Amino acid sequence: MIQRVWKTVAAFFLLAAICFAAEPPAPYGPLPSERQLQWHETEFYAFIHFTTNTFTDKEWGYGDESESVFNPTAFDADQIVQTCRDAGMKGVVLTCKHHDGFCLWPSKYTEHSVKKSPWKDGKGDVVREISDACRKYGLKFGVYLSPWDRNHKDYGKPEYLEYFRNQLRELLTNYGPIFEVWFDGANGGDGYYGGAREKRSIDNSTYYDWPNTWAIVRELQPGAAMFSDVGPDTRWVGTEAGYAGDPCWATITDNGWYPGHAPSDQLLTGHRNGKKWLPAEVDVSIRPGWFYHASEDKRVRSSERLFQHWFESIGRGTNLILNLPPDRRGILHENDVASLRGFRKLMDATFSHDLAPSATAIEGSTRGNDPEFSPQNLLDGKRDTYWTTDDSVTTPEVTLEFKQPVTFNIVRMREYLPLGQRVDDWALDTWQEGQWQEFAKGSAIGACRLVRGKSLTTKKVRLRITKAPVCPALSEFGLFAEPIRLDMPTIQRDRQGLLTLTSPSAASAEIHYTLDGSEPDSKSPLYKDPIPFPQGGVVKTRVVNPKDGQQGEVATAPFGLAKGKWKVVSTSFDASGSQGANVIDDNPTTLWQTHGLDGERQPPQDVVVDLGETVNVKAFTYLPRQDGIAHGLVDKYEFYLSADGKTWDKPAASGEFSNIRANPVLQTVTLSQPVQARYFKFVATHAVEKNHVAVAELGIVPVPSAAQ
Repeated sequence: MIQRVWKTVAAFFLLAAICFAAEPPAPYGPLPSERQLQWHETEFYAFIHFTTNTFTDKEWGYGDESESVFNPTAFDADQIVQTCRDAGMKGVVLTCKHHDGFCLWPSKYTEHSVKKSPWKDGKGDVVREISDACRKYGLKFGVYLSPWDRNHKDYGKPEYLEYFRNQLRELLTNYGPIFEVWFDGANGGDGYYGGAREKRSIDNSTYYDWPNTWAIVRELQPGAAMFSDVGPDTRWVGTEAGYAGDPCWATITDNGWYPGHAPSDQLLTGHRNGKKWLPAEVDVSIRPGWFYHASEDKRVRSSERLFQHWFESIGRGTNLILNLPPDRRGILHENDVASLRGFRKLMDATFSHDLAPSATAIEGSTRGNDPEFSPQNLLDGKRDTYWTTDDSVTTPEVTLEFKQPVTFNIVRMREYLPLGQRVDDWALDTWQEGQWQEFAKGSAIGACRLVRGKSLTTKKVRLRITKAPVCPALSEFGLFAEPIRLDMPTIQRDRQGLLTLTSPSAASAEIHYTLDGSEPDSKSPLYKDPIPFPQGGVVKTRVVNPKDGQQGEVATAPFGLAKGKWKVVSTSFDASGSQGANVIDDNPTTLWQTHGLDGERQPPQDVVVDLGETVNVKAFTYLPRQDGIAHGLVDKYEFYLSADGKTWDKPAASGEFSNIRANPVLQTVTLSQPVQARYFKFVATHAVEKNHVAVAELGIVPVPSAAQ
């Protein structure tokens, strides 16, 4: 009898709970598809740029490269993919065909592929080996197929579209599940085109018939997210510098944009009330270039810099695709691997322990008082549970209270994406000396929002939603503390070549350095006073604590010849009469440009510099403007050297600065052989945008003194 009563009571309460359970909030705004949700979950993955460029030392192949140049000596897909996995990545996107048209798989539609290379006697398949390694190590696999093809004879004609789509079908049917298909926005220009050395232009808006091209992906790989400037699943962030806008909204209105034609400033931030769910992907290379160049072995991004990229991309709601270019052996270089290992150590030390679940109390209003929507869901480590409030409560707050003070410097927040991006603005407070003190505020949360600042110690932390059109739906509110580390030194050199090294940690530690590109340690020279370094080279430095041997992250800086003796002799056009000197002032914020009050001066434009002495010139450098504006960026050049500033023979170097619009970093051009000269002339023969030329800095890399 008693058992029947208890069963009846239990059934009553269960029925009551069901009857009075709160309904979830109504979705708000554009919503992510299932494939986009899976893409958000992937979060961090690798880009692998590998082709004939690796062996010709180019960024963009012209299309006339012989298949025989592709011959890695020790290709190891396992080494590449396992390194990605060990760095914490969840996928790999391989450049199966770049703009040069060379295919890393034996495509039956062209001879310009690995089947005509000496690698594995023409029987190799890079796509197969990388995709198999991804399955072996539990990573997702994606493909990059360049729409532009500088090799194919039919590029620019209707026949090419059939060829391009046939290759797309090969990649989508022969290599297993694909999580992302990457379409580049670079289209049309100079090329080889089957022997027709000419410039071919196409109408980006119509030539590729993108709706029907995208339909092939939907048919063959319905779970694959497609990337381009405008999606349709994920958008370019508008820069290749490794950061997203702040805020960076997952929604955007494309206003008739198409791949290869979208305003980068709007891609960077998105639109708060955009009509499409089109989240951004941040792409950046671990090196200055996208393909391997031995000259960049000492310019690999440090672990600390990769760590910062995490906060500036994933920490602003985007995904991060980090490029790792295999070298001529066909493996990732030791310097790249070392940086990735250091990055993983930082990530583990920082994010392995969330302080928030140790809170003894969590206070915040709950939707319908239903435990299903409790603020406790913020602490369970699951993205499919969330805290939300009644519809009328659009600016709630939630508080974590601890028995003992906790110390943290990072906050992580996530929204429950299936209900849309619901939060406009937020603020964070700590309890200090009997009152709340705000320590951060901002806009947008989305897939992930990371707040990184100075360390704070407190017993209570509060999150306030300060503006939202509807009730929020948050799946995480976490607190983390990154390990205390020695600060990286700052490296500076004046125009006379005097080198100065500084670090906040130097008050209690030592700065050690090297000038030959080797790794510094406690046995390396100790920095005391400014160092004469007029000939340039690669400086590496780190802070070392002599008491416990702790070493900080290595800072690296390459320098060319010091410019103290230099003088601009002439320019083809100078709006101010003195602006030409800006190309040698060691100030990247100043420009020489051929755009005066009376209009633009189109290329070719030139500047002549007197080095003040005869120099054995090994290479020259060009620094594009660094203000994020593409106007006047030089993409084609000629470089001359002279003993007297009057006699100019054929160019010592000429060519193109590939990808300069998207990746405006320092360009270094090594001469085929060193030349002794006192004067140089830089000629800008073409610019990517507008009809004028803009140059931030020009430099010279001399032959090392010992070799002169």
